Amino acid sequence: MKKAWLIAALLLINISLLEAADYDTTVTETTVVLHTATGDITGTLTLPEKQNKIPVALIIAGSGPTDRNGNNPMMKNESLQKLAQGLASNNIASLRFDKRGIGESKSAAKSEADLRFEDYINDVRGWIELLKKDARFTKIFVAGHSEGSLIGMIAALHAADGFVSIAGAGRSADKILKEQLASQPPAVKDSSYPIIDSLIKGKTVQNVPKMLFVLFRPSVQPYMISWFHYDPQIEIKKLTIPVLILQGTNDLQVTVEDANLLAKSNTKAQLALIKNMNHVLRIVEGDRKENLAAYITPTLPISEELVTTISAFVNKQ
Repeated sequence: MKKAWLIAALLLINISLLEAADYDTTVTETTVVLHTATGDITGTLTLPEKQNKIPVALIIAGSGPTDRNGNNPMMKNESLQKLAQGLASNNIASLRFDKRGIGESKSAAKSEADLRFEDYINDVRGWIELLKKDARFTKIFVAGHSEGSLIGMIAALHAADGFVSIAGAGRSADKILKEQLASQPPAVKDSSYPIIDSLIKGKTVQNVPKMLFVLFRPSVQPYMISWFHYDPQIEIKKLTIPVLILQGTNDLQVTVEDANLLAKSNTKAQLALIKNMNHVLRIVEGDRKENLAAYITPTLPISEELVTTISAFVNKQ
């Protein structure tokens, strides 16, 4: 499935100057389009006031229909947009994008049966190559959030100057899925595990029980096979570039243990645990209800420690 994804260069439109909501800086946001063999992928390039000879971070969103700003149809928190603005306040440019099939990248959608995890990896490689051609940027850092961490660490190999994992899982997707299914009734767990084991071996399963069809429908199985293939502990170990691993201690989706597993796999990596930061980068000191409320409250600022830690990491390289 190796393809030459990059066909063309930047399309710069809709240039606007705006005051960042949480940071005292003027940023320039520009629309950028990556042309691929299967459609256009659209992103936003955020530039600080100083726009030449500066580092740039490629921000990768997490799983599902999450757009470049960190939002999806069920929640709006603008976490990744705020991260871009925070980096700009520290003189770091960034590019964030809608994944293929999401938001303004819908034209690049593939059918469920044809989509593979490698499609997302190759898209990131295309963005890296595009940024390398821009003389304004001195170094390129890949920053992946949640599932974007695994995508980013694979794409960054031999391509980027540094890698940042933000709330990235430390185990492969098949192990996480089994862990989630372990709490289900025995009938669900006992029927699911053999299917997962088959997919790990690269073999699809045709006779899926009706109660599991939504999760293991035949059309999604090839994608799951490609996804299960990658173990973040193995992939992060391959990186010889500087690595920063960031994890909040109040994350309902990814644990501190995940971050520790990544750090143990790459012993040269810098590990930073941010007290009370949740999965959408907010500081939450209350209960689960308050934590979940932060997912749909875009006015809340993101963790300042997150921004300063990433900025210090990027600027010292």
